[in-house]
Amino acid sequence: MGWKVLVTAPYMLPVLDRFAGFFAENGIDVVPTAVDERMEEADLLPLIGDADGIICGDDRITERVLDAAPRLKVVAKWGTGIDSIDSAAAEARGIRVCRTLDAFTEPVGDSTLGYILAFARRLPWMDRMMKAGTWEKIPGIALNELTVGVIGVGATGSATLRRARAFGATLLGNDIRDVHPGHIKALGVAMVSLEKLLERSDFVCVHCDLNPTSHHLMSGPQFARMKRTAVLTNLARGPVVDEAALIAALEAGEIAGAALDVFEHEPLPADSPLRTMDNVMLAPHNSNSSPGAWDRIHQSTLDQLLDGLKADT
Repeated sequence: MGWKVLVTAPYMLPVLDRFAGFFAENGIDVVPTAVDERMEEADLLPLIGDADGIICGDDRITERVLDAAPRLKVVAKWGTGIDSIDSAAAEARGIRVCRTLDAFTEPVGDSTLGYILAFARRLPWMDRMMKAGTWEKIPGIALNELTVGVIGVGATGSATLRRARAFGATLLGNDIRDVHPGHIKALGVAMVSLEKLLERSDFVCVHCDLNPTSHHLMSGPQFARMKRTAVLTNLARGPVVDEAALIAALEAGEIAGAALDVFEHEPLPADSPLRTMDNVMLAPHNSNSSPGAWDRIHQSTLDQLLDGLKADT
């Protein structure tokens, strides 16, 4: 008996031919679907009715979508975050939800440190001015004179802390979970309340999961606590940051800048004020970019898909 699998993961779609042998050997009929950034509920409803499995990206897999898929056995998420999947509804229907933990730890850590260095050393701004014909020495600052605060001391947060420590930065961390004392010592980080982290940090780096406790974790009151010279980085999930409040804080000079790889609405709307701010660096949800990591996630996703399809058969 063969299985029908819908593929909507943007990073896997271009390389499906590489895995043709895997699909043929395991009796999987692949149905690739054109997708820009993600599939919304309305996009999935007419497609998923006869699917046994789905390899998805950040698609909105809601209870309605699951109800429309009576044959569905497994949702294989390409990557780590499953906040766009109604996991409780899937569990209630006996549908397995799979993901790859720590999928992009290293590239996200690299990207965060890249943003920290860019702002501290003022590299993009000097480059822009030089190319415009202006010779001006913009003051920078060394990382060993700065404090880096990380919200969410999990895999990617720890990766950022390890990199910042190598540059001599003072490290602060905050997490709603207890972090093992040995891990804290190894990182050289002081765990503090969110309020103290915001007040003391020159860079506030968001690395927490998106869940009911973290939605709009960074909003007006939090930006007001930050130094006026501080910079926010968010390479986690867009809705952790209240985007309207961030824009207001940037416009009012409450904080000095922001580096954002993720947004509340993706793609970022063309009329977003963030697009025109000189003190903001933007990227299109691409901090996971890494051929080696992608290959590992491809294989992990396929292995978990097959396990889910074979379960109880």
